[in-house]
Amino acid sequence: MRAQEFIAEGEGKMHKHAVAASPGTHKTRDKGGYDRTNHLNRLMMATAMADGKSKKPVDMDSASWIEKYNTAHPYTEEEHNMLHQAMATIPTEHKEVVPFSKSQEADDTHKISPVIGFKGYGR
Repeated sequence: MRAQEFIAEGEGKMHKHAVAASPGTHKTRDKGGYDRTNHLNRLMMATAMADGKSKKPVDMDSASWIEKYNTAHPYTEEEHNMLHQAMATIPTEHKEVVPFSKSQEADDTHKISPVIGFKGYGR
C-alpha cells in the first residue's frame, strides 16, 4: 500500500453524485475558524429571523455579550476570590463584566409571598 492511498492532504472534493443531488451547499465558519460551534449557533439564529425574500442582513446583533468566552458566576465573596486565584494559576484571558457585589432583586419582583402560610395538619 502506498502512502498516497491512505494520507489525504489538502481539501477534499464532493463526490459528483452528491453535487448532482444537492440544490446548493455552503461551507461556513467564523473568520479564523476559532469557534465554529458558536458561529453556527449565531448563523442559525439569523437564519430563523430571515424572511427568505432577499439576501440583506437581518436586524440582530452579530454577537452576544459572551461571544467566544465562557462565563463564571460566583455567588459569594469567597467564590469570587477562589475564581481569581484559579485565573492567577491558569493563564486566562478574562474581563470582569459585572464587579462582585451583593445581588438585589429587581423592583418588579415580589419579595413577600402573596400566599397565606400553611400551619400544618393538626394531630
